[in-house]
Formats: sequence, structure tokens, C-alpha cells
Amino acid sequence: MFGRLLPIIRKEFIHIIRDPRTLAVMFVTPLLQLILLGYAATTDVRHVPLVVFDQDRSPQSRTLVEAFVASDQFAVVQRVASESDLATLVDNGTARAGLIVPPGYASDVISGRGAQVEFVLDGSDPTVAGSSLSAARLIGQVEATQVQQRTLERRGQTATVEQPIEVRTRVWYNPDMNSSVFMVPGLIGMVLQMQATLLTSSAIVRERERGTIEQLIVTPIRPYELIIGKILPYALVALLITIEVLLIGTTLPSIFLSGFIYPVAAMPQFLQLVSGIIPLTYFLVVVRGIVIKGVDFAALLPQVVALAMFGAVLILLSSLRFRKRLD
Repeated sequence: MFGRLLPIIRKEFIHIIRDPRTLAVMFVTPLLQLILLGYAATTDVRHVPLVVFDQDRSPQSRTLVEAFVASDQFAVVQRVASESDLATLVDNGTARAGLIVPPGYASDVISGRGAQVEFVLDGSDPTVAGSSLSAARLIGQVEATQVQQRTLERRGQTATVEQPIEVRTRVWYNPDMNSSVFMVPGLIGMVLQMQATLLTSSAIVRERERGTIEQLIVTPIRPYELIIGKILPYALVALLITIEVLLIGTTLPSIFLSGFIYPVAAMPQFLQLVSGIIPLTYFLVVVRGIVIKGVDFAALLPQVVALAMFGAVLILLSSLRFRKRLD
């Protein structure tokens, strides 16, 4: 038996070595699965982009901001001079949270009257919002305890005093942090990506299968005109699909939607860079910005430009690959 079995084994090893695609499937696929499932599929959110509006500009307010950064949960991306600037950065997705320190914060802390700071949060992504909300409250409690201890030591007291710092949280766009509000726009993107790609590609293949591709070849139509002409009808169909999903999407069971997608902010930096070459990443920002936040075109301009560039490149590549001949 082994005399017959060994030649077959040897033959298969030769095929494996000579076939780079088989080697790639065998060795690269497990690594990709390890990276995607082990690192990308995580809900541990770190370094949430934070914008700071510090109206006090005191050592005490700087200490509070440093406490947020030191927690490793937030990363300050910008400091602004008005609350409207803060709202703009949260609207366009540059920041996911905002810290507003009122004037007189330091004097309130020192006097023991109790200072209040406001923490606003983008609730369009419930996973990021929930984690950030809990972290902000905990940071406020820790900082308040430390200030309280310093106050007691300075006064030589042992009794407790009034809570010196209160972090008041406010969730924008999705106050209840309902997962279905976050998931439905994402599902729109997924459905459109699959449907538009499948229908458009099958339309061109169908021309060849039915033998009508020759009629298109002899016409003066240009390749890019053919590609655009094939895409536009299905783009209109995709629009109807979008309306259909929007009309029935809140009726989807939330148990199906919970945990269905993982936030990009929770992924390692490398995978966040990889997500930048996926058109769906930008489309989700646009559709969630419109459906959940109600932001205007200007706030979504970078994502719209990116999608337009993707569309132009794909149409160009499709036109170049299409040849008006049968061979």
C-alpha cells in the first residue's frame, strides 16, 4: 500500500510547490484570518479623538485635560476657541467627543464650591459612545477624588467636602445609543455594495452570453460610455433599495443588529489604514452623517471627494480593460 501511496503524496507536494496560488491560500489565508479576527474584531476602543474647548486656561483645567489623555482612552486632536467649532469637528467626524471647560473652573475647584465641566459625545456609534461615556465619568470621579484629597490636606481636615468636580455628559445624534440607528445605515452600504457590484457585472456578462456584445462592438460607443450606461440604471435601482431599507430598517430586531459590526476606532493602526482604501468606509460616514447626524454637504465633503475618486478610478480601469473585440 505504501508503495502506491508515496508516489501520490510526492506528486501532490510537487503540485503544491509549483502552484503559488495554492501556497498563498495555505499560508496567507490563516494569517489574514488571525489579523482580522484577532485584532480587528474587537470592541476595546482606545484613543478616541477628543476636541477641547478650554475657556478657563488654568493649571487646573490643563490637569483635567491631561487626565483624559493619560487614561489612554482619549487623544486630543484639536483645541478650539468656541463651542460652534467644537460642534463642527464632531459633525464632520474629526472628533468623536468634546470636553468643554467653563470659565471660572479653577476658582470653583479651589474654593470647593464644585466645578462642572461638560462632556459631549457622538452617539452615532453606540460601541464607541458607550465605552467613552463610561471612561469620561470614571476619569471625572478619579480627578474629583484627587482634588478632594489635596483640598483636605491643604486645610488640614479629615472630613469629606463637597464633590469638587462634576462631569456632565451629553450624547448627541443618538441619545439612547440604540444599536439599530447605527446599524441600519451600515446595512444600506453593505446591501448597495453587493447588489450594485453583482448587478452591474452580470449586465455586461449577460451581453456576451446572449451574443449581443457584437452589436455593441460595432457601434461608435466608447468603452467609458458603455460602462457608465450600464452603471446608471442599476444606480437608480440601488436608490430604490436605499429607500426600501430606510422605510423598514427600524423594524429590524435589535438582537440581530447588536455587535454585527466592529468600529474602525477599535482596530489597530495598520488595519485603520487598510480601511482607508475601501470605498464602503467613506460611504458609511456619509450615510450615517446624513441619517443620524443630519449634517450638511460641507461636513461630508472629504468623504464625497474620496468616493468620487474611487468611482473615477474604477470606471477608468473598467474602460481600459474592456476591449471591443471578441478574442
